[in-house]
Amino acid sequence: MKTYLLATAVALFLAPITMTEARAQDSACGEISIAQMGWTSAEVITEVAKFLLEQGYGCKVTLVASDTIAAITSVTENGRPEIVTDLWLNSAGDPYRKLEESGRMVRLASVLDPGGVEGLWIPTALVEKNPELASIDGVLKHPELVGGVFNTCPDGWGCRVVLDNLVRAMDFEGHGLKIFSHGSGETLASSIGSAIENAQPWFGYYWTPTVVMGKYPMTRVSLGKYDEAAFAALQVPNADDPRPSEFPVAPVLTSVTAEFTKSHPSETEFLRQMSFPTDAMSELLAWKEKNGASAEEAAAHFLTEQPETWSSWLSDDARQKLSALIAN
Repeated sequence: MKTYLLATAVALFLAPITMTEARAQDSACGEISIAQMGWTSAEVITEVAKFLLEQGYGCKVTLVASDTIAAITSVTENGRPEIVTDLWLNSAGDPYRKLEESGRMVRLASVLDPGGVEGLWIPTALVEKNPELASIDGVLKHPELVGGVFNTCPDGWGCRVVLDNLVRAMDFEGHGLKIFSHGSGETLASSIGSAIENAQPWFGYYWTPTVVMGKYPMTRVSLGKYDEAAFAALQVPNADDPRPSEFPVAPVLTSVTAEFTKSHPSETEFLRQMSFPTDAMSELLAWKEKNGASAEEAAAHFLTEQPETWSSWLSDDARQKLSALIAN
């Protein structure tokens, strides 16, 4: 039954829209656009939203290839795309906040719950054998247990500024940790996989949702409390006298234009409800990679495997239209 429903969902994704269907869609919802960000979690989220809006609400959805700044600029200049999912607030910065303050955009939901999670991680199996490694104090007291190496992110990434300051603030090298700088995100990710598959220690920076975090059991090392002022200073290159702070959770939003909330109240309410647990998204991304699936196929897999999740987002009418997929 699951295989049949997955095939059905994929077929619905790929089915052409006839003129009769297009007229029905236009009368119900009309044409709307969603920013399609270029990273994998965003691609899957927008495919899920597109499917449910088209099949449940009768919309004709266009995905607009974009990134955070380009999407915000386009909304500012053109009022489109009307919907931006997977909007990382920390990356959007002041341009997005100005759109909210001017009343042109409205944040509807945290599309990832609790959000994007950055931090320092070690394999869960290593923590189970050495519980003291769950905190940074334990790591610094026993650097040999994590292999004596801290895996930092590539030079030029935003995280590198924070990590370089954090390394100085906590004196990693003075505690016997060699700093290893990866040349790319691919080598950083592969170092985690290689360590776990070979039962070797690993300690370093990573984030979720990602394929790696869905594929391998990892535990975030506690850096203590989040200190807003201290973390702000960590984001300044070569900060004077940096102090430690935990990484804050990064809010990841679904936001729409204010005009959309007025013209599409039912669709707005659906988007208010659409939210994915961050860990579950990592698991979905890992499934996508393992199966060589497209974003559409990953979305179809989610729809067939977790109807109890997404059906709760829908209006009664949309739920009825999608009842064949829900009743599995």
